[in-house]
Amino acid sequence: MCKKLLLFILLFKLLPASAQTDWKFNSENDGIKIYTSIVPNSKIKAIRVECNYKATPSQFVAVLLDIKNSPEWLYHTKFCKVFKEVSPQELYYYSEVTLPWPAENRDFVSHLAVSQNPTTKVVFVDGPAVPGFVPVKSNIVRVDHSGSQWEIIPLANNEIRVKYTLHVDPGGALPAWLINMFATEAPIQIFKNLKTELQKPAYKNTSLPFIQN
Repeated sequence: MCKKLLLFILLFKLLPASAQTDWKFNSENDGIKIYTSIVPNSKIKAIRVECNYKATPSQFVAVLLDIKNSPEWLYHTKFCKVFKEVSPQELYYYSEVTLPWPAENRDFVSHLAVSQNPTTKVVFVDGPAVPGFVPVKSNIVRVDHSGSQWEIIPLANNEIRVKYTLHVDPGGALPAWLINMFATEAPIQIFKNLKTELQKPAYKNTSLPFIQN
């Protein structure tokens, strides 16, 4: 049970949504719906979060790719740093997540890649953890096993439906009180923060050449 915490705070670890078929509704707050699913051969459940936004796919992807500013909306993220940009729609970045004492911070390296279905215009942003790119640091637990996916579905009237699927093994042991705090707060806070982020001038009129809105 202790390992469930990072399911709710490590944002970019990606698990293909198609791998999960038995989602159970968990809760809803301010239009943000949370589901969980059992993962074969794992004691840790996957999570799926769904929410609608008044935005275009390009706006949302621009927020996700703006790594240096992601601590402004990611829950308990100390910092994020790009260390390799393959193309405008593919990069590698390092991030550290802060946890309250006595738990140790977690860190990870993610390979972030954007793709779009040319027929449906649905956008996918994948970012699995990739081991070996950055040396392990003392007093920080490295997260090497995780997966998730952002699915951005265009709707009418410049709206989108966002589905975020996540499965991660945070490693180490985490106290029950910490799990309970993050499990109830993190998904809701992240998706509320995203709503605010999307309204910022830096993203409002964004148009990305690799995204068809």
